[in-house]
Amino acid sequence: MSIKTAIFAALKQNLIPGLILQLFAASIFVIYFFVPASKPVFSWFGLLKQEYGFAYSFIATAIFGGLIPFLYLWLSKSLAPNRSILGLLVFYISFWGLKGMEVDLFYRLQADWFGVDNDVKTIATKLVVDQFFYSALWAAPGITIVYLWMESNWSIAECKQAMNRKFFCVKIPTVILSNWLVWTPAVCVVYAMPDELQIPLFNLVLCFWVLLLAVLNKK
Repeated sequence: MSIKTAIFAALKQNLIPGLILQLFAASIFVIYFFVPASKPVFSWFGLLKQEYGFAYSFIATAIFGGLIPFLYLWLSKSLAPNRSILGLLVFYISFWGLKGMEVDLFYRLQADWFGVDNDVKTIATKLVVDQFFYSALWAAPGITIVYLWMESNWSIAECKQAMNRKFFCVKIPTVILSNWLVWTPAVCVVYAMPDELQIPLFNLVLCFWVLLLAVLNKK
């Protein structure tokens, strides 16, 4: 498969969940800024994030990005029958928990570098650094490689064998482009929120996104 074919296939596959995801993120933005009755709920999550810091990021992301999608895949019998359920559960929880701490650190660095205002210039700057540096050069390729290792039944040799020219020239660029197409608007909403609500919103969007893909894709 050529990179052009892979990109069009990814666009077709991600179009509907991407639009739904963007609508979901926009709805949260509207509710937060225009529905006063919602403030106590957002404030509760914000206080938890402020009080527990990185511990909150680990636990919340492990639940929203790892545990909930894992339970859906398990209950819908979408996991490979020959894999250890416990091993996969530990992987999903630990990987996404650590990823949550990483994203939290990245958001903190962005706040130090560019400030905490939610004006257009600040959001646009954070968006560029997020999507074209952090996501494109580290997050998307890293997640793809870790999931390849998991799908290779934790065999480093099998994983290395699968990391061929096609993997780096087609698979990785396709994943990065898919990430840009569906996450860019959602990231704008994340950076428009107060610092203490950025990780909670990221977790909601992440969970919603992973569940959408799980519903639309059996593998």
